[in-house]
Amino acid sequence: MRHPKKMACILFSILALTACDRTDSNQKKDSQVQKPEAKADVLPYLNIQEEKAKFAIPFCEKKNCHDIEIQTVQTADPWLNEWITQHLAIVVQDQIGSKQDLTLQQAVNAYVKKSDAWQAQFSKNKAYALNMTTKIASQRNQYVLLQISVDSKQEGITVKERQYFFVADRKLKKGLSIMDVLNPTQKKYFNDLIQQEYQTWHKAQGVETQKLAAKSLTWDQAEWFFDTEGIGLHYRANQIAKDSMQLDIYLTKQQTQKMIKADVFQKMF
Repeated sequence: MRHPKKMACILFSILALTACDRTDSNQKKDSQVQKPEAKADVLPYLNIQEEKAKFAIPFCEKKNCHDIEIQTVQTADPWLNEWITQHLAIVVQDQIGSKQDLTLQQAVNAYVKKSDAWQAQFSKNKAYALNMTTKIASQRNQYVLLQISVDSKQEGITVKERQYFFVADRKLKKGLSIMDVLNPTQKKYFNDLIQQEYQTWHKAQGVETQKLAAKSLTWDQAEWFFDTEGIGLHYRANQIAKDSMQLDIYLTKQQTQKMIKADVFQKMF
């Protein structure tokens, strides 16, 4: 017959080993349970669709009525849709020299009001005509390039294919200026490059335009764009000075990589 004290010791040892086995088993199970991975920050596919912009024009009984057509794009991104509409309003206002914070409908109303005032001056003055087309010219990851083209007839002046460019960051839900993407350490070199291109353009202008145009170009608020080759700046005809030609400054891909922030370049190109 086995001794009771020895039996108690053996039983205690068995229980201790069993507890250890259970603990080890639980630890192994815990180590095998993987934490769920964070969902990838994937932006929704845009699914771009062309459509007419939503606005109303006052009823017209005249023979010479306002002719306003605005084609926009609708996407699967609600924020981007709102941003596009805001920039349509900006472009409409730019045709009449206005820079207020207006909705698209308010901008159209202001445009019609300016046209009415022009017609009221002389019976043969024709109503303004405005045709705008919109497209997503380029997109890469969260970066989107909006291009708006304008044809207009106002006060005897006809404009064809006046271009506007705006860049948006869908992830940050904001529009981007050139200063937002420029590497601060490269600002001087970027300015040198821009001024060199500007001087070449400046010399090609007429004598009167050269007198009116600034000796150096202000570019921190300039419209800019990107494509597969790099970034660029865009100035419309008459934007720098009266009767000035259009100016587009293009950077190569190598220049772009040097000038803009590394994380932006990686995602944009």
